[in-house]
Amino acid sequence: MSTIDTGLDPHPTGAAAAFAAAHSASHPLKLYGSWFCPFVQRAWIVLAEKKIPHQYIEINPYKKEAGFMALNPRGLVPTLKKKTKALYESTVVCEYLDERYVGGDEGRLMPEEDVYERARCRLWSNHIVTRIVPGFYRLLQHTEDKGYPIEEARAELLKGLREFAGEMVDQSPDPEGPWFLGSKFSLVDAMLAPWAKRLFLIDHYKPGGVGIPKKGKRGDDEAVWERWYRWFDAVVERESVKATWSDEEMYIKAYKRYAEDKTQSEVGQATRKGRGLP
Repeated sequence: MSTIDTGLDPHPTGAAAAFAAAHSASHPLKLYGSWFCPFVQRAWIVLAEKKIPHQYIEINPYKKEAGFMALNPRGLVPTLKKKTKALYESTVVCEYLDERYVGGDEGRLMPEEDVYERARCRLWSNHIVTRIVPGFYRLLQHTEDKGYPIEEARAELLKGLREFAGEMVDQSPDPEGPWFLGSKFSLVDAMLAPWAKRLFLIDHYKPGGVGIPKKGKRGDDEAVWERWYRWFDAVVERESVKATWSDEEMYIKAYKRYAEDKTQSEVGQATRKGRGLP
């Protein structure tokens, strides 16, 4: 069992604290989460987008208490409980919330009528899960004693981001809008938003940062990176993303253990051992 990280702040701060407080009353639909966790923020964003009444319960994911383990035998967050039933895995939780609850200004976050577009959204959500997110942690956890250079880790993350942006350039049904689907915010955007918000941690902790080429020095990729920044600028200012975000300095403190490759999280341990994320 992982060591309990007693250095973690036990509560969200800033806008996220207000959002959590507004959803602290008892409710049949409960989200168990941790303020610093990007997988939890995915579910939080969907709850905010769809204006779903719920109760938020903050827990320390490193302290595997019996009551929580009974809901989720893996002991991971987010975990969603509705009355006596529970779901976990952030992509599963987000798709369930989108399918079960119609509310919110955007309605469904996955395309309803176009089967191909719905499948394409799932394909690129999988790209985020299997390419971008592992690349993020591999770069953030890089230390000098690793068996691979930091440039290799940076190139892996950049490749994942570039392919995502390239898909928006080539395949968007509405090229004028900022989102993955153009003018409509979708589940794909919610899948990547938490890591987009956390890219500043790589710039903060790692020499060379994320390393996206500067404007005018992108060669044939100029349009691709312009599209990336159009999406990025929109997503970090999305109200659901800002509402579920704690004070920035809190993330710098929380992710120091990742940057030093000392984290005992299951994600951190999997990255350290070169395994797929849990």
